[in-house]
Amino acid sequence: MGTLIISATAILVVMGFSNHVLWLAAVALLFLYVRYGRTGGGTGGTSAASAPGASSGGASGSGGRADSTYRAYRARRDRQAQWERRYRRERPMEARRQERQK
Repeated sequence: MGTLIISATAILVVMGFSNHVLWLAAVALLFLYVRYGRTGGGTGGTSAASAPGASSGGASGSGGRADSTYRAYRARRDRQAQWERRYRRERPMEARRQERQK
């Protein structure tokens, strides 16, 4: 993924000698890659962590992403448990069916 972004940025820079808007696109692409691409989510701060829909991904959890700190791990685990309790409370029949399948 990183190689693709760097290649696209280089192409935009080379093409940008005739069109300066492409320079801005290259800078924006690098910014988005640094902000969201390397970390796999970019959820820094409290606004994304406390939003009700911040935890995307259902029952699979983080999808293999390792948390950087134990505090982040606990926060993610607590949010996941909260969503699972809410799901079981709002959809008891579906929750029972899923439990039988395990």
